[in-house]
This record gives sequence, C-alpha cells and structure tokens, in this order.
Amino acid sequence: MTKPLRVLVVGLGNMGLSQAQAYHANPGFEIVGLANRSAVTLPAALQSYPRFDSFEAGLAAAKPDVVSINTHTDSHAEYAIKAMEAGAHVFLEKPLAATVAEAERVVAAATRFRRKLVIGYILRHHPSWIEFIRRARDLGGPFVMRMNLNQQSNGAEWAVHKRLMQTTSPIVDCGVHYIDVMCQICDAKPIEVRGMGVRLSDEVAPDMYNYGHLQVLFEDGSVGWYEAAWGPMISETAFFVKDVMTPKGCVSIVMKEGARSADMETHTKTSTIRTHWSERDAQGRYLRADEDQAMADEPGHQELCDREQAFVLKAIREDLDLTAHMAEAVKSLAVVLAADRSVRDGVAVKL
Repeated sequence: MTKPLRVLVVGLGNMGLSQAQAYHANPGFEIVGLANRSAVTLPAALQSYPRFDSFEAGLAAAKPDVVSINTHTDSHAEYAIKAMEAGAHVFLEKPLAATVAEAERVVAAATRFRRKLVIGYILRHHPSWIEFIRRARDLGGPFVMRMNLNQQSNGAEWAVHKRLMQTTSPIVDCGVHYIDVMCQICDAKPIEVRGMGVRLSDEVAPDMYNYGHLQVLFEDGSVGWYEAAWGPMISETAFFVKDVMTPKGCVSIVMKEGARSADMETHTKTSTIRTHWSERDAQGRYLRADEDQAMADEPGHQELCDREQAFVLKAIREDLDLTAHMAEAVKSLAVVLAADRSVRDGVAVKL
C-alpha cells in the first residue's frame, strides 16, 4: 500500500485553512505540521496537528514530502525554493512570485531538483469554467474578453484586503486567474499591456491603489480587459463580468440575482453560461436562439480546494509533466505585473 505524502501547510489564512482541510480529508496526504506566524483559531478537525510559528521551524522539524505555501506573495519564492532544496514538492498559492525573475527562479529550482510545482490556479479545476473556455474557443477568434472581480469589503474583509495590499495590488492578486483564462481561450501571444489605477482610500498605502484596470493586446488582434477593486466604497453593481465576444457570437457567465461580491463562493460559481450566435438569415434575423446552460451541482470553494489538492497528489504519484503549467503561470504573472508597472509609470508596456 502506498504511504500517504507528508505535508506541511504554511500560512493559515482563508486559502491556507481551506487547503489544510483538503489535505485532512484526502487519505493520500498526512498533515505533519501547520505553520503560521501568528495565533489562529483552527477548525476542530485541524486542532490535533503539530503547530509551528515559522516556515523554517516547520520545514526542519516535520521533514515533509510536500510543502503547501499559502502566505503573502513576497515570501513565495524564498519558501518554495527552500522547500525544494529540502527535497519537498511544492503547492504554491497564486501569484507565483512577486516578480517575473523570482517566478523564473522558482520554476528553475523545480526543474533542477526534479520536484513537482503546482500553482494555485483553482479555476482550472472547475468544470463550469472549463466549459466556459471550451465554448468560447469553439466560436473562434479574434476574441474580446471582458472580466472583472470587484469586492465591496468592510470589517474583517477590508482588514484582509489592506494586509494583502501591503505587498500586492488587486489586479495582480486576482488578475492572474483571469489572464490565465484569457490565455487558455486565445492561443495568440500577449504583446502589450496597459493599466490604470486609483487610490480610493487614505487607509491604503500612498504607493498602492485599491482600484485597478488593465487592458491586454494579443498578437492575433484579440483584446482583453480585467478590473479589480477592494474596499468599503466599491460598487456592488456589475461587480462580476465574465464574457467573451467573437465574430460568431458571445459566451457569458450570468450571475444569479442577489449575489454579494464579498462572498467567496461567488468568485468561482458560474450559475448559468449563456451562448449567443451572430449568424442571421436573409432578412437579418438570428438563426439560433440564445442557449442558457444551467451549471447545476457546481463545486463549492472547499470542494474546489479538494480537487486542486487531488491534482497535486496525482501530479506527484503519476509523475505528470508540469512544464506547460509552470510556463503558463509565469506568463500570466508577467502580464499582470506589466499592468501594475503601467499603472505606476503611466505608459503602455510591451511584452
């Protein structure tokens, strides 16, 4: 019988706790440590596991086969490389790193040490998003891709966002997901990025912005935009836009009524995928009615984390080739970091 993989979970915020529960529920893993710099209240299921107050202490004492890194972005590269040097495979929450150079160092280390590196692109494990991408690709390009994820937050939610903005802007933190989606839809190379941002609160650091918007141009003429904003002043109107237009029609995710932008389940659930075809008859009337595909029994946030970690287990056990996965993570990171640079410098950035 194959022994379970020993896993150390580092960072116990929202995503770290969800990933820890995924390991706890999967018999292919054995949690050998939970590391967090500050005290945190754990669910009952996780309270019996060894606790460490630092990544370094956990790595040295637990001797894991896998390290799950769910900390702030500025620690990702350092922790991932140290874990691989110690012989561990790595699950790394997005974004991959704080800079493209750091991201490339992490990927190079995975190759050098022959360790698996899985980056937390959770939408890649969501059947509805897989279907959305398939339908868009079936229509054919060039594509106009419109996406956003704005979050009206206050209290503890706003506190989390302010902590994130100490190191990462909204268009970088969440944008890697949706740039990754755009790149899966459009086979062409992204060639130019433009960005703009606004600081809408004195509670945000002077060198940071909590509203950001990017535009990306692709080699085949396709374009995409992504908007992200956090804070108590952010509008709940049209906070979730996900659609793709092409010469042959469009595909859109239709959000259910009453959804709240701060609800994490809203960030991944699609509810309904609507396809519209532009083909018309001699009188100029549409030949096909729009089609609404209800995405019943969608996985919730925790189930998506369970699926993500099942993929980590599969990648290690079956020795999957993750070369493309890693390269695509670097590419989407490069786009959002270029957009962040465009915001700060006020110029378009060639890729």
